[in-house]
Amino acid sequence: MTPIPSPKTKPAPRFRLRDIATLLGLRAAYRIGSVVAPERTVAHAARLFQTPLPSSRARAAAAPDVPDMRRETIAVNGESIATYVWGDPATQPYALLVHGWSSFGLRFEKWAALLSAMGWAVVAFDQPAHGHSGGSLCTLPDFARTVREVGRHYGDAAAVIGHSLGGAAVTLALDDGWTAEKVVLIAPAADPQAATRRFSRFVRLAERLRPALHKALSDRTQVPIEALHIERHAPHRRQKVLIFHDAKDRDVPVAEGELYAKLWPGARLIRTDGLGHRKIVDDVDVVNVAMPFLFGTA
Repeated sequence: MTPIPSPKTKPAPRFRLRDIATLLGLRAAYRIGSVVAPERTVAHAARLFQTPLPSSRARAAAAPDVPDMRRETIAVNGESIATYVWGDPATQPYALLVHGWSSFGLRFEKWAALLSAMGWAVVAFDQPAHGHSGGSLCTLPDFARTVREVGRHYGDAAAVIGHSLGGAAVTLALDDGWTAEKVVLIAPAADPQAATRRFSRFVRLAERLRPALHKALSDRTQVPIEALHIERHAPHRRQKVLIFHDAKDRDVPVAEGELYAKLWPGARLIRTDGLGHRKIVDDVDVVNVAMPFLFGTA
């Protein structure tokens, strides 16, 4: 399908000098620590990798109340999970909205308004250590477990929409005691080892220490990183799925979206051009293509 063109966008904001100095200091510490104190450096890297950016909580705190939405709280694995509900998922078909890394549930406010206007109930939520939810650490197994438990609480869904790491979490959570009829994945992450590779290069953690990083992550979650690759899960999914991914996505390469399309039976992939990793979520053309898919008119 012809890529969806992007509107003109403003240039990304520049890093402040303080941000640059912090990053340079972190990289210097990791270069040195990888040699002289590898265990401590890996432990620090594992914590950093599992700690969302503070902007997730700040954006959630600054978000105004949304008309016709009510806030609820449920417990998942001992943590308080903030949920946002439109309508009545017990009596209406509902959509579950799953945000990505360092984001928050009301990131999908525009989607919620449209779905509500079409007569569906909607549920969004903040992942652990994100937004208004409890916790301090989070990674893909936590994302997937929370999707599953929130889904179980509100019941099987008419649709689930996941962005970035949320898309991977949806793929892992489906059919594990909870399911949805249709799936929309936006810039979905596919390969957690590729993610740790990008992270390690960014912070300058030595490549030889990545296996130790993987072990530290799996020691906390009790899930080996190899089990999280979507090649273990997507081929077993039977839901109808529509995938959007931008050719210029710098956070999650479009090749990962293409892998979903290859592995998920019957998947349809739409490549956009110029929207990047975040603007794609709210793009009017993306939403206009997704809605007929969700409501069975296309």
